Amino acid sequence: MEKEKKILSNKIFLYLTEFFAGMSVMAVELGASRLLAPYFSSSQIVWTIIIGTIMIAMALGNIYGGKSADKNPNPDKLYGRIILAAIWIAAIPVLGKYIIIGISGLLIFTVSTNFLIWAAFAACMVIFVFPLFLLGTVTPSLIKYSTESLEDSGKTAGSLGASNTIGSIIGTFLPTFVTIPAVGTSITFLIFAGILLLLSVIYFVSTRSGKKQVIAGGLCFVLCCVFGHSGSFAFWESELTYEGESVYNYLQVKEDEDSVILSTNVLFGVQSILKKDDSLSGMYYDYAMAAPFMAGVEEKENFEILILGMGTGTYATQCERYFDNLSIEGVEIDEKITELAREHFELAENIKVTTYDGRAYLNAVDKKYDVIMVDAYQDITIPFQMSSLEFFTLVKEHLTEDGVMVVNMNMRGEEEGNINQYLADTISRVFSEVYTVDVARTTNRELFASNCSDMLKVMERNVALAEEAELVTMMQSVAAGFSRYEAGDYLMTDDKAPVEVLGMKVIDSLIQDEVGYYKEIFEEKGIQGLLDMVS
Repeated sequence: MEKEKKILSNKIFLYLTEFFAGMSVMAVELGASRLLAPYFSSSQIVWTIIIGTIMIAMALGNIYGGKSADKNPNPDKLYGRIILAAIWIAAIPVLGKYIIIGISGLLIFTVSTNFLIWAAFAACMVIFVFPLFLLGTVTPSLIKYSTESLEDSGKTAGSLGASNTIGSIIGTFLPTFVTIPAVGTSITFLIFAGILLLLSVIYFVSTRSGKKQVIAGGLCFVLCCVFGHSGSFAFWESELTYEGESVYNYLQVKEDEDSVILSTNVLFGVQSILKKDDSLSGMYYDYAMAAPFMAGVEEKENFEILILGMGTGTYATQCERYFDNLSIEGVEIDEKITELAREHFELAENIKVTTYDGRAYLNAVDKKYDVIMVDAYQDITIPFQMSSLEFFTLVKEHLTEDGVMVVNMNMRGEEEGNINQYLADTISRVFSEVYTVDVARTTNRELFASNCSDMLKVMERNVALAEEAELVTMMQSVAAGFSRYEAGDYLMTDDKAPVEVLGMKVIDSLIQDEVGYYKEIFEEKGIQGLLDMVS
């Protein structure tokens, strides 16, 4: 009991314990979003799963911590749990990515709908619930140790709650704006695990107890630092040109003989590409080249293009290569992507890129453009504020009279009420002329919208004036695939734009198409059949 008296006599230390526990909970929550995002996206659905599972863990921890403190009011138990939580958090950079891939590999053959939801939920439960359950025991335990009488119980609980809240506030801002951009997600987990471990070490050293726990915890932490400091999410890739993180994204650049490629998600495709031979990309950017022709690029002396979602500037680079009368502006919310574009993707310095949200940029300028390209996907999700009736109305207001908007829709679905149908119906409320074309060998669909009734005739006339044979051939192929969109009644507004749910349905379909062959083998021959096939 002497140890207990010492720790109870120094309430500042208990308040520090509450402070750092609250800070670590929020840091782990934000770290969880960054750990999951390269595999499952950073959509509102994934955030909901993270917040929900963490709240479950904290609630269970509160219940257990209160009962445990009443049954055995020994601070050694609490600080022992904090050591265990610290080691578990430190192990996340070592094992977390493998757990995510393992869970995904298992569920992809057993779940036919809502795969990303189930996989993200299972990963959160396995990786994050236990350490946050342990940290959830801190507050009720400290209230027990700190309360001297019923007369000051309210004040004590309030002071501890304030310490936890202040710690949580700092734990919210510090990872997002300091540690994750500076040293990455893995080191961020290690930093906050180290803080918790240090807190417990100070306690046990001051009470001259828990020697075995301190030594074991210290050794485990050192091992986690040695094996978990890598920031690589695509751990199976050995020759990446760049891998890192920004405030907004996981970022990966890789090269082959023909191309330089940017990905913001290790499981779902390519976000930007540069062809080293200066040829067309072979992707949706080529199809989007029809937009300048629709707006009369060959007939105008000065032609203005705005790209919302600049990425690495593939579209801007292609436009500048084929047209010599352009002024191109780009808006990209992630400054790090723009830096990579200049360094690895040959984005010209004369092309202005503003670091801003696309919709906010339109609200801030009154300039009109001949073409506005909307390509503002964040990994595999669509920002809801750039998919609504109000947004597309804003785009129309920034187009010239014969201007054209081109929208890249990268999750083509065929079922009734799919996300592209919602987008196209919404756009049709704003523009009188809407045409779509499917991009060959991809899941992309390009949509072209204007209030110029002659947009296709203008395109035909301007393509005939073009001199680049490769581009002319491409435009003829695109024109052959055009389909006039027949609008339905689906609508997305600022108040109601369920893009995450709609997008998840398409992703389920794409995943099932991709793994269908392997799933049949699994159902017929089991795990051994899959192993035999890949061996």
